[in-house]
Amino acid sequence: MDLGLRDRTCLVTGSTTGIGLETARMLAVEGGRVIVTGRDRERVERAKEEAGATAGIAADLATPEAAERLVAEAGQVDCLVNNVGEAYQAAFDQLTDEQWDSMWQLNVMSYVRCIRAVLPGMRRAGRGVIVNVSSTAGKRPSTGMPNYSVTKAAVLSLSRLVADLYAKDGIRCNAVAPGPTATGAWLGEGGLADQQAARSNNTRLEVLEAVGKGQPLGRLAEPEEIAAVICFLCSERSSYVTGSAWSADGGTVPTII
Repeated sequence: MDLGLRDRTCLVTGSTTGIGLETARMLAVEGGRVIVTGRDRERVERAKEEAGATAGIAADLATPEAAERLVAEAGQVDCLVNNVGEAYQAAFDQLTDEQWDSMWQLNVMSYVRCIRAVLPGMRRAGRGVIVNVSSTAGKRPSTGMPNYSVTKAAVLSLSRLVADLYAKDGIRCNAVAPGPTATGAWLGEGGLADQQAARSNNTRLEVLEAVGKGQPLGRLAEPEEIAAVICFLCSERSSYVTGSAWSADGGTVPTII
């Protein structure tokens, strides 16, 4: 199936690993002009090669000025995938104001700033696609990740807001809400599995087994399974889809809308 992405400029934030890297790779396979981003220049260059991307731009999107500079360097953006973010285990009553603000800047404000930066070009073109990566924790808060859950809920609201504001300009905006996914965020050293193990009496392996069995499909998602949903929402095959929050969670959150 031709997704209609050939020669479309696709900017994917947080695309040096995991879901972002797989999304960049799939968009490139579909003929998109893909731009990968991340904080570390060496990792960006490596991701560019792995994904077959057109360009790689290093940018720290937690800083206020980075989004505008990134989009200016990228040029006219047809598809924006906001994927950058962080997650960690913490107790609500132990989180500091600084931790709340730091996560808000990266997980929410980077999305706001990137959207704001691409809007003028998309409005001039009369078309554009924005896909924001949220989480099941945005729909059903995780008590072990309070600030993460709140930021991901904000991403869902932001996505609906942008869809409503700019549909008349031919711009579509949707969110994707993945469940636990087999990326470095969960599997890496010091990642969520290790953090959860440290906060419980379980081993890392036991944590991963329990998380997998806790999903109706009985396992963690693979990053390419989430990337496939993102690419569909970027594509012309989803041309009448906007303002939606697509669950890609193996049936984890029991809702019918």
